[in-house]
Amino acid sequence: MNPKIVRWLRVIHRDLGFLMVGVCLVYGISGFLLNHMDGKDPAFETKEETLQFDANLSHEELSVLWKDKGLPELKRVMAVDGAHSRLMLNGGIGIYNSATGIVDYEIHSKNEFIYWINRLHYNKIRGWSVMADLFAFALIFFAVSGLLIAKGRTGLAGSGKWYLLAGIIIPILYILLS
Repeated sequence: MNPKIVRWLRVIHRDLGFLMVGVCLVYGISGFLLNHMDGKDPAFETKEETLQFDANLSHEELSVLWKDKGLPELKRVMAVDGAHSRLMLNGGIGIYNSATGIVDYEIHSKNEFIYWINRLHYNKIRGWSVMADLFAFALIFFAVSGLLIAKGRTGLAGSGKWYLLAGIIIPILYILLS
């Protein structure tokens, strides 16, 4: 290949690579977290607690005790049935069983960093699709230019062809075997 073309491919590959590092981190970290969600959104953490209060408390008594214990902000107590009340918390919800005095509640908190990189990953932020398309084309460029700029026995004519072949076979096998 023409040395001038190879030189320009190297320069663009290098500079575009530096430019895309931040976007690579967004997609890499977010992609890893989304692959290992196990049914839970990785941007949110849920903390579950069980407390023992006195039985048969009125809504007002429950609210006062709740506040005295320094628990998450209690916005409202609502009757569900004769034995249960729903606790509307700031960032969560709970149930008070008046027969047993047991309160089960959960609080949800958001990890802002993970929340926003997941939104970028899912293309849920207006205007991000332009950057996502640019990144997709950059990945294609990296793949093709990387094939062309590697020389010698580790390049495409040498051992590189076997890695290229393996890289093509792996997704094909996943498709065929799934």
